[in-house]
Parts: sequence; C-alpha cells; structure tokens
Amino acid sequence: NDSMVVSRGNFKDGLAAFRAFLKTEFSEENLEFWLACEDFKKTRSAAKLAAKAQRIFEEFIDVQAPREVNIDFQTRELTRRNMQEPSLSCFDQAQGKVHSLMEKDSYPRFLRSKIYTDLLSQTQRRLS
Repeated sequence: NDSMVVSRGNFKDGLAAFRAFLKTEFSEENLEFWLACEDFKKTRSAAKLAAKAQRIFEEFIDVQAPREVNIDFQTRELTRRNMQEPSLSCFDQAQGKVHSLMEKDSYPRFLRSKIYTDLLSQTQRRLS
C-alpha cells in the first residue's frame, strides 16, 4: 500500500512533500489550517485560547482572510458563532470539512505526483 510508506518512513518528510505538492496547487492553506487546528486543540491556557482562536479565524476562516480555506457558508457561519465563546472544539466542523477535502481531492492527486514518487524512491533507497 503506497500510502503506508509515508507513515512508515519519516512523517516529517511526508508532511514536507505533501506541503510542497499543495503549494504547486495553490492550496497549502488547507494543510496549514488543519495543522493550526491540531496545535490549537493542545492549548491549555484559557487566557491564550481566545487570542489563538481569533488569530486562526482571521487568518483562515474569515471572508477575504489572507489564507482563506475553501469551506461552505454554513460552516463559516457556525465557526463565526463559535467564536463568541471559543472552546477547544470551535474549529472542529471547519477542520473536518478541510480534512475531507484534502482526503478526497488533494491527497489522491499527491499520491500520483512526481513529488510523492520521488519521496517513495528516496524512502525505499534508505530502507534497502
């Protein structure tokens, strides 16, 4: 199974290759948003939570955000309402939509890309 090689190999290499691929498609903001959400969920300080949430919202969710992710109007509005009382789960629906988009759309194309096949051959050389 091709997709297993990245997880068996070096995760950071696989992540870097996927990020490089998304850049070629001008959609790296999806991965950046997903990673920002994963980091956000680890926030332990209530004082930092609201500020971090606001930063993520302004960077990725808000209309005309510098790295606006491709989500539907309902998800954007739900996330906007969640911002009134930010919690660790306030981006869950938006993150889920972006994850689904990458999984169904970007990732299968990545697995067929030269960036991935190059990573695969490097990994196989290291393993042999």
